[in-house]
Amino acid sequence: MATFLAPGRVNLMGDHTDYNDGFVLPMAVDRACTVVTTPIDGHGVTATSRDLDGEVSVPIDGTADPAIVQPAWGRFVAGVVRALVERGVAVAPAALDIGTTVPIGSGLSSSSALSVALTLALGGTSLEGLDVALAASSAETVATGVPGGLMDQLASLFGRSGHALLIDCRSHEVTPIVIPPSISVLVVHCGVPRTLVGSAYASRRAECESVAARLGITALRDATLEQVAEEPRARHVVSENARVLATADALPRGDLSVLGPLLLESHASLRDDYEVSIAELDTLVDVLVECGAAGARLTGAGFGGCVVALTQRNHADDVLAKATLRYRAVTGIEPMGFVAQAVDGARQVLHAVE
Repeated sequence: MATFLAPGRVNLMGDHTDYNDGFVLPMAVDRACTVVTTPIDGHGVTATSRDLDGEVSVPIDGTADPAIVQPAWGRFVAGVVRALVERGVAVAPAALDIGTTVPIGSGLSSSSALSVALTLALGGTSLEGLDVALAASSAETVATGVPGGLMDQLASLFGRSGHALLIDCRSHEVTPIVIPPSISVLVVHCGVPRTLVGSAYASRRAECESVAARLGITALRDATLEQVAEEPRARHVVSENARVLATADALPRGDLSVLGPLLLESHASLRDDYEVSIAELDTLVDVLVECGAAGARLTGAGFGGCVVALTQRNHADDVLAKATLRYRAVTGIEPMGFVAQAVDGARQVLHAVE
């Protein structure tokens, strides 16, 4: 029996830039998916979840179609098996016990944490580093039908305690960026679950690719703000890339006078140019700032899920408590928030983690 852990992530800056070859600044958080694997006889992988109903059984040869596996969470198991087999990795028969503390549908990358943990659990030492991220990303795409970027998997794999990660999504270079002890990262779920399947996520990606093709460039990473001034979707991507680099520069200094406005500018761009916010996210951003956060923004793909905010460490608990109460009073929705800690990335652990 062996246990594998993969953390979720919160993205401090840089949403919808990853699939445009841009820059992102996530951090791995102290919420994780765990997979306990036990060798068994036979020719399949079976899995149960401590958090979701049902049991899954798929053959180890990768022939199961992930798109039709039931229950739906089992599609990730089938997707990982297929991704590993396609890469020449022999999957051994195993029984999997899956658990998670990453809120599902929160925008904290619960699906990528699951994919990474499963890839490590079923792939053993056959894949390392970037290859694990690529396999997990491939598995997630076939499981969900949503063409995501690689940010979530890289953040889960390469997380470092006390640091955010500046990721170049073209070169896949990962640079740790220290988060000074004077700053706290708040994560608050707006109470509206997010789903990418059936959302406008795929259409946004197609719009970006269309603009890049029209400009004759590989990706919007290469566009200038002048080139996309009349293209709202592309304008968000270009301006967001600049905000990622500015945030990575200001973060180690703990300069909230710079960081706060950057977060608010990002949220406005995601709301107005990229149109992936909802009223509840907008309200939560406003409430957090009114209660003392230096700045806040939706995090993840949008359409629900979480807001991330930065504040002085000695004010973090007070800001969180006041914002939670005010948001509940204004919306009638119960939010869920925590002060996030930046943690190390995915790994095998010596004992089960609840």
